[in-house]
Amino acid sequence: MKIAVYCSAKDAIPEEYLALGDAVGAWIGAHGHTLIYGGATGGLMSRTSDAAKAAGATVIGVIPPRIKASGRKADNCDELYMVQNMSERKQIMRNMADAIICLPGSYGTLDEMMDATSSAIVGEHHKPTYVLNYKGFYEPLIQQIEKMRSLCFIPEQESYKPIFVATLEELFECLQGTRD
Repeated sequence: MKIAVYCSAKDAIPEEYLALGDAVGAWIGAHGHTLIYGGATGGLMSRTSDAAKAAGATVIGVIPPRIKASGRKADNCDELYMVQNMSERKQIMRNMADAIICLPGSYGTLDEMMDATSSAIVGEHHKPTYVLNYKGFYEPLIQQIEKMRSLCFIPEQESYKPIFVATLEELFECLQGTRD
């Protein structure tokens, strides 16, 4: 299975969050899956890709020129796709993936999560998007989604929605179910 991982590229975050990248990458590799990620260095991106590679995964990076020009192109990719911009990066990653994981992150991670969700709502894909709500990281987003639903901006019966999970164990169980 090809798994796209969206996550932070910031190094100056708590170690316990960086360790999530180690665990996810190691699980992807240990289970014979392929990692698709942003192809850049830093934070959870580096930790996830390094752990996946060390555990035997094929690592695919997708990177736009501005990130490459900043000197942040990863050197551990088995395949590296150069794309024109961030929009193309999201589309390529989403199209290549069988499943999507969103780890904690910032604006870019939220953008990728919402892109995966909105493109699924309009029928562009039917791939699951799993969001790791580690220690309640995404609770404010969940509350916002509930507010939008309560005001009828989101229908009660959604055609597609991201799947929020609280623990790595729950995430891995979901991924096992995706594969079957």
